[in-house]
Amino acid sequence: MEIKDRILNHAQALFMRNGIKSVSMDDIAADMAMSKKTLYKWFENKDQIVLATMNRHLNQVQGECAAVAGPAANAIEEMLTISRWADEQFSNVHPSIFNDLKKYHPVAWELFGRHKNSFILEQITRNLRRGMAEGLFRPDLDVDVLARLNLAQIELAFDPTLYPPAQFSPMRVNRVFDEHFLLGVATLKGHKLINDYRQVTENE
Repeated sequence: MEIKDRILNHAQALFMRNGIKSVSMDDIAADMAMSKKTLYKWFENKDQIVLATMNRHLNQVQGECAAVAGPAANAIEEMLTISRWADEQFSNVHPSIFNDLKKYHPVAWELFGRHKNSFILEQITRNLRRGMAEGLFRPDLDVDVLARLNLAQIELAFDPTLYPPAQFSPMRVNRVFDEHFLLGVATLKGHKLINDYRQVTENE
């Protein structure tokens, strides 16, 4: 593995575990048992590392998301599968990471915003339309409004003013959001299928 990739691997692990703001160039160099001089040979500052890490992570996420969603038999299975995959992603993310990006690394934050408002929004919109065509989601849905609502929930789960990390893990909040959203858009046929997947018996 090239040195640059190794640096990004170590930096990403530190960012995910400790948040971005609290990780310094010294910390990254120490974690790699590397001299700061060598680290600065590859990256001029932490901002460059954050941007490169974000770019690589988003490319990886897009590939994984497509692979996870592809085999789903219907829109509900697709949404539940993506939700479980997202839980795994969120379980390793420090609660401050979105705030750190937004406040201290605007270029990387803008990159994430473009990814969110194009790739993720497109996936949500496509899933809603698929569910409507399959009769699993209500036919009267305002897809444009609901897709953006679902999109906004990603950052909302990490909002420390609404969900203090000491009380609410982002994974827990995201799971509740996804279940609430899915049950809200589903038809009766969809509800029954959701209960089958969740192995839940519900009184009518």
